[in-house]
Amino acid sequence: MKSLSVGIGCDRDVSEETLMTGLNLALMQCGAAMPQIRHIASIDKKSDETAILHLVQRLKVPFIVYPAQELAKVPVRQPSATVLKFMGTPSVSEAAALLTAGFQPGNSTPELLVEKLKFCGEDGKNVTISIAEDQSI
Repeated sequence: MKSLSVGIGCDRDVSEETLMTGLNLALMQCGAAMPQIRHIASIDKKSDETAILHLVQRLKVPFIVYPAQELAKVPVRQPSATVLKFMGTPSVSEAAALLTAGFQPGNSTPELLVEKLKFCGEDGKNVTISIAEDQSI
């Protein structure tokens, strides 16, 4: 069973329902399940995001956050000008998933199982989920 690192980007005050729906859709997309999640990661500006904090408590996994400068060093296939404008990095979810999964410049990049799943919930809030196979073990 593969261990997974999940990167999360989201609007401020996203609901737990929107986050869980987005995460479940991403897991279904790659044929994985919640028990395979080893880490949840995001940008440091999301370190107090209630829905994410509840998710990591529920899953009993570490929540790792990175500054924008560190996330910006990770090459991604789908950079976002909007995320760059507001967060200071062209990627949050993809870069966070890759870093947590063991990305190091010059070494082989962990496999992204879900590049970037975008979901808008009934609360009108957006969540972006990326899932990488964890090589950090």
